[in-house]
Amino acid sequence: MSLILDIEKRNAVLATMADLLKQESETLLTANAKDMTSFADGDIAMRDRLKVNDAKIGEMLLSLKQLEESDDPLGIERYRFTHENGMEVSNKTAPFGTVLIIYESRPDVTIEAAGIAFKSGNRILLKGGKESLNSNLVLVDLWHKALKQNGADTNWVEYLQFNRTQTQAFLENPTQNVDLIVPRGGERLIAFVKQHATCPVIVSGRGNNFVYIHKDADLDMAMDIIINAKTTKISACNALDKVLINAELPNKEAFTKRLLAALRKSDVEILGDNQLAQFEGVSKIENESIWHEEFLDYKIVLGEVQHLEEGIIKINRYSGRHSASIITQNDEAAEIFMNSVDSAAVYHNASTRFTDGGQFGLGGELAISTDKLHQRGPIGLQHLVSNKWYVRGNGQIR
Repeated sequence: MSLILDIEKRNAVLATMADLLKQESETLLTANAKDMTSFADGDIAMRDRLKVNDAKIGEMLLSLKQLEESDDPLGIERYRFTHENGMEVSNKTAPFGTVLIIYESRPDVTIEAAGIAFKSGNRILLKGGKESLNSNLVLVDLWHKALKQNGADTNWVEYLQFNRTQTQAFLENPTQNVDLIVPRGGERLIAFVKQHATCPVIVSGRGNNFVYIHKDADLDMAMDIIINAKTTKISACNALDKVLINAELPNKEAFTKRLLAALRKSDVEILGDNQLAQFEGVSKIENESIWHEEFLDYKIVLGEVQHLEEGIIKINRYSGRHSASIITQNDEAAEIFMNSVDSAAVYHNASTRFTDGGQFGLGGELAISTDKLHQRGPIGLQHLVSNKWYVRGNGQIR
């Protein structure tokens, strides 16, 4: 691998990439239109992620600008120690080396995730899905032009145009060094990568996010949060799939009817447990396994719980450990919920749709990890680093 580029050159590449993306936006839109036309799958979430428009390009440009303006995540001292023999010992952040990103449908990953990996000093291998090939090839060509214009080797960003069989072979026996793999996509992709990978994998896991309506909830607030979390972007992993309602909620029946009407207005399919299925327009759950499912669709499950503890237990049993929110005016109950629910992000009186690197002030994200090693939740620029020990002596032996 090439020597690590200094921060000035990395920033110059990012700035050039942004300029090229502005200049070639029509080329990208034309390529994406081909991808959209060829995409015959009925998966509306995949289709939503595949589409590139002016707004999506604006988000890509913002990500590049924020990355350029961000501090260098490399060489940050985390620890220092002076040994009794006089050696100076320190620990500093360092690149992983080569990061392989395997993703479905989302051309913006070719900008945002690759940009984060590049700014943090890593070489990037991109393995996009066949459905977004035309869009991805345009963007990788722009990366190569940006690198060349700044005197950097194009091997810093490489696109792997592999089919499934070739991808499996590469994962099992890489033809070049790979230090970290990040799969971004559905559960089948993640399972495939984990099964065949021979190096560390950061899982950008599924959502299946919950909202719990406590008995002391502000019901207007609960309505707004649920509708926002469910309907604004069904293809997002931070979208809402399950709602638990406390059995002691005042005006529970009137609130539930109002919520059902609002969900139906957005054409959301509504399923419920025995208590909620008694309401008109709610289909009874046929199989308890549905509580485990992430929908990525206009579909929601409502259930009733007797108390806070039951709600917490149910969330920890079924959720994807991504995001969970409690709606309550009771701060003590909120604190118990947030400390006890085992999710990467926990909320009090806010929508789960905020679980996002940009919304959390990270300037974009590589992925949202539901693992606990080495980073949980949105993985930003400052998290896509490893560390290295520096020991300076003057002849010490042990």
